[in-house]
Amino acid sequence: MTNLQGLMPWLALFLVLGVSGCGDGNKHSEPGQSASAEAGEHAHEGAATDEHGHEEEPVAHEGHGGEADEHGSEEGEGNDEGRVTLNAAQRESAAITIGTAMPREIVIAQELPGEVVVNADRLAHVVPRFPGIVREVRKKLGEAVRAGDVLAIVEANESLAPYEVKALISGTVIEKHITLGEYVSDQQDIYVIADLSSVWVNVTVYARDLERVRVGQAVTIQAAGIAETAEGKIDYVGPLVGEATRTSIARVVLPNARGVWRPGLFVTARVQTESVEAPLVVADKAIQNVRGQTVVFVVEGDGFRAQPVTIGTTDGEWTEILSGLRPGQSVAVENSFILKSELLKSEAGHGHGH
Repeated sequence: MTNLQGLMPWLALFLVLGVSGCGDGNKHSEPGQSASAEAGEHAHEGAATDEHGHEEEPVAHEGHGGEADEHGSEEGEGNDEGRVTLNAAQRESAAITIGTAMPREIVIAQELPGEVVVNADRLAHVVPRFPGIVREVRKKLGEAVRAGDVLAIVEANESLAPYEVKALISGTVIEKHITLGEYVSDQQDIYVIADLSSVWVNVTVYARDLERVRVGQAVTIQAAGIAETAEGKIDYVGPLVGEATRTSIARVVLPNARGVWRPGLFVTARVQTESVEAPLVVADKAIQNVRGQTVVFVVEGDGFRAQPVTIGTTDGEWTEILSGLRPGQSVAVENSFILKSELLKSEAGHGHGH
């Protein structure tokens, strides 16, 4: 009992220390929890950082995409589509000439068939004054003669005296009906002489075109195999329409000093029936067709660009531009087809590359 009483103080001390130890353990766990919370907060901050990083990443990507879009847009504005670049030497070698889009009168013409004939106002039929026998023949078919030249000598039947048959006008012998020793009558021509320095063109006018063809209109004459053209005016339109052909005749007086337009030659007559004041035209040779689109090649820097245009009236030399060009713009004219060829080759090369 005495021993138990002696141990009681020690047991009480042990219990007190044990309770204190438990309290300390709880106190130690709180710092651990605090550390965990701090770690959690750091983790949350880290997560926030990562989250921010993820948010910035799309922004950066977005910005990059924006730059690409802007870059693509700039390329679209300054692209080379439809452009052909030529340096001065290449341009000179290609012999490309430059013209200007400008206002101009366009003449509307009607093409009609025609034939060159002798100008009947400059034609002479030579007939002997007296019947008789031909003693001399001095001029041949196709020979040029002057007024007063002796063509033949005829011996008159009644007087047996020879007399001269002379040319009435200067011109060319186009018919000859006389031979040496034959009998000639005073009722029949033995020579026909024509002054071919002026000829007529008989133009066939169809009934539907009669209202547009009038005296005084200018006419351009051209023919296959003849490089040059001739200009004349209508001086007569026939009042009748042929029953069989349903056509009439318009006559053009044509100067022919060089003898190019020979009687019997078939021609095309371009009758200028009306004219139009066009606000903007280019030379007809400037017009090209690229992939089914009508274009002209506009001068741009050191090259040309194919510019789509809408065309109107043309007279075969000048073409009206309804849209696509401004007055004063410079365009390729002569040999502009070379630019079309270069453009198509370039586009074919790009297509092959893709």
